[in-house]
Amino acid sequence: MSGIEDISWQELRRIVRDWKGTAAELDEVTPLPGGHVNTTLCLTTRDRHKSVLKISPHRVDRSYEREALQLGLLRECGIPTPEVYLAKTGTLDHPFSYILLEFVEGVDLAEAKRTCSPEAFERLQERLADVISAMHDRTHATYCKVRSDGEARQFASWPAFYRDVYDTIWHEAQKSPHLPPKVRKQIDRVHEKLERLIAHADVPRLVHWDMWSSNLLVKQDDDGEWHVAALLDPNCKYAHAEAEIAYMELFHTVTHAFTKAYQRRHKLDGDYHKFRRPVYQLYPMINHLLLFGHGYAKPLAAAVEKTQAII
Repeated sequence: MSGIEDISWQELRRIVRDWKGTAAELDEVTPLPGGHVNTTLCLTTRDRHKSVLKISPHRVDRSYEREALQLGLLRECGIPTPEVYLAKTGTLDHPFSYILLEFVEGVDLAEAKRTCSPEAFERLQERLADVISAMHDRTHATYCKVRSDGEARQFASWPAFYRDVYDTIWHEAQKSPHLPPKVRKQIDRVHEKLERLIAHADVPRLVHWDMWSSNLLVKQDDDGEWHVAALLDPNCKYAHAEAEIAYMELFHTVTHAFTKAYQRRHKLDGDYHKFRRPVYQLYPMINHLLLFGHGYAKPLAAAVEKTQAII
């Protein structure tokens, strides 16, 4: 696991004692799948209590403060998330930034789909719809990122905020050698017409903004039924909730059972399917091309093709 060699047992022991007191003893450290810039570990104490540590050694990383704020906000809305035990931003004197979280038992959504029956999975999708609907019930006066430093820019216009989120990403992606001129030209057309294409009559709503299988922890009850155990790794914004639904559809996180249940509280109108969904599914593909390279060239071209009819 990247970075683990830079973290001493003494440092991990100190974190555990900050969490559970000076009598706590660290017994076991297990690497977990994590992000690109941090190390993710399961810490087990001698009394068999577990926690999840996401740590950036030798970095002043304020993202953990934002994650703690966002997880807390989701919990306020009744959304299942891991409890935050500690969140620290490193300093020059002590350059370890980290967040220590509750260890939640469960598997990701893709593993649940492989494990459970089709009927059980559809019921899980309905429960997921209830969770996402509850999150989207939370509204705000403006469109903005959810940040801990109080410096989030506020936008009265959704297209203006959406453009602000993706302008830099698109500017960088334009330089990609994997972007054919025809694809680039069509994306430029979409980008120029965002104000018309994604106009809507809804209000800003709380969204997770990275809601896909690996960020969904689910668990089977004693009676055999599956439920959502926790939403992980939020990148929260107050945004147009349909952008989140389009993202979940794009990455096959949801099924028709989800959509049907979700629309009992949040109706998706015809313009979503005709205009907005193709746009909302285009921009994540641009971001993935930028982050992950040529493997997303064909999916991006397919997403671009779906916007041809709306320009």
